[in-house]
Amino acid sequence: MANSPGSNPISHGSSLGAPLLVPSKEPGWDSGPGSEPQKVCIDDMLQNYCGEFGYWQLKHFVLTSLAWALEAFHTMVMIFADRDPGWRCVGGLGCDEKESNVCGLEPGSWEWEGGPGSSTVAQWGLVCGQKYKVGLVQALFFGGCMIGVFGHLSDSKLGRKGSLTAVCILNAIFGCLTSLAPDYSTYLLLRFVTGFSTGGVGLCSFVLATEPVGPTKRGVAGMSTFYFFSTGIALLSGIAYIFPSWRALYVASSIPSILFLVLVVPFISESPRWYLVRGKMNEAMKIMRTIANANGHHLPDGVSLALDDEANDASNGNQIWKAATVEKEAISGSIVDVIRSPITRIRLFLAVGINFTCSVVYYGLSLNVVNLETNLYLTVLLNAVAEMPAFTITAVLLDKFGRKPLAIGTQWFSAIFCFMGSLTGNVGISKVIRMCCGLLGIFGMAGTYNLLFIYTAELFPTVVRNAALGCATQAAQMGAILAPFVVILGGGFPFLVFGVCGLIGGMLASYLPETLNKPLYDTMTGLEEGELA
Repeated sequence: MANSPGSNPISHGSSLGAPLLVPSKEPGWDSGPGSEPQKVCIDDMLQNYCGEFGYWQLKHFVLTSLAWALEAFHTMVMIFADRDPGWRCVGGLGCDEKESNVCGLEPGSWEWEGGPGSSTVAQWGLVCGQKYKVGLVQALFFGGCMIGVFGHLSDSKLGRKGSLTAVCILNAIFGCLTSLAPDYSTYLLLRFVTGFSTGGVGLCSFVLATEPVGPTKRGVAGMSTFYFFSTGIALLSGIAYIFPSWRALYVASSIPSILFLVLVVPFISESPRWYLVRGKMNEAMKIMRTIANANGHHLPDGVSLALDDEANDASNGNQIWKAATVEKEAISGSIVDVIRSPITRIRLFLAVGINFTCSVVYYGLSLNVVNLETNLYLTVLLNAVAEMPAFTITAVLLDKFGRKPLAIGTQWFSAIFCFMGSLTGNVGISKVIRMCCGLLGIFGMAGTYNLLFIYTAELFPTVVRNAALGCATQAAQMGAILAPFVVILGGGFPFLVFGVCGLIGGMLASYLPETLNKPLYDTMTGLEEGELA
């Protein structure tokens, strides 16, 4: 593992350079005469003994990342359920199909295509003066996502797997209940609580999928999770086409969560990093041995896990291990600890700002693409597919150029085309140019969105990683809430706002440190010692 200039090559480099420790007779270690246990951090154990991304990590990564498709279902279902369906005249007086909307038509002179059950708009008449209620549902859904409870719970008692299981159960329940909503107010409430649980799906899935991956493979693995989200959106287009009724669609989009709980969750392991920081050393070592065996490697009995700050002390000769402790005192952290530390406080504020501006641009440009007035199912499908090349290109370049240059470059790439879009008209060839600017803007910001999760995760230690990611996710949800209000301004102004946001986001990213091939710290102490070394 490469180290940055000035970093301690012994603390977070090869564990083979660590000094020998005082021997200890512990069940399961089975040290031979004269041998002494060696304490290494998880990254070193993955690199030197278990394998960074072998068969075990691949299977675990794929199974865990399937949850991203579930998040896509519950988030993007509103596009189809809350759509404004077509209408037609029924032969009465006062009806003219040349009208752009039904606001000026006589009641009873027209009807919804597909009937009142085709969407919530048709069900409860959310048109004309009631149209704002559609935007209110979307805003409250993302508002529910902002309640980042599960990020904190996954860092503490529930763990990564427990939190992922909990949010999937809640999503399945809330999704099915939404299909039974008798009125708009109930529907609004159920979408809010669905947002509450949905906001934790991607977060818990991402951390659980990437924590057992070695440091040199973690970047590409982390960025690959977004393929599952885009695939989920594409699949949702097909599901929505098959189930045109909004009530049936909510049931159909919730059933995959139940299947995930029954068919996938039993085969997912808890994160060894979480076990380690919670003091469950036996459980952590059991998973590491399983990883080594599945990957065709051998984990010697005399090698044991340690938190990175303990590994630092052991390698520097500052700590004498009189006895190996199998069950250690649990170490936990909160967002207060992040803010208290000068290093993580600055990183948190920058990450929050970048996630906010990125979300405004991404969701804003996505809504502008819907204005193409093409087939809704096909448009959503093409939008999902269009993001995938950005994920691929960013993943390929991630370990070559690093996180920081890509974070700056992708945002400024998007900003350039947004500024160009704000200067073009919306007639003739200019309309085509503006559309291309929007697509290229989405392309760039999709790449940013892809690397933000892995970049943000690497900026913070294990004990507070999910809490910090939760704050960044909340900021992104605030951007998602703001985006529709920017879009309704129309003309070139939204492109101007998106360009400014992309420019500011790139500037904020320029103040973050590079994390390429840096160790993934477990504790606040380990991070501070490693950064100051």
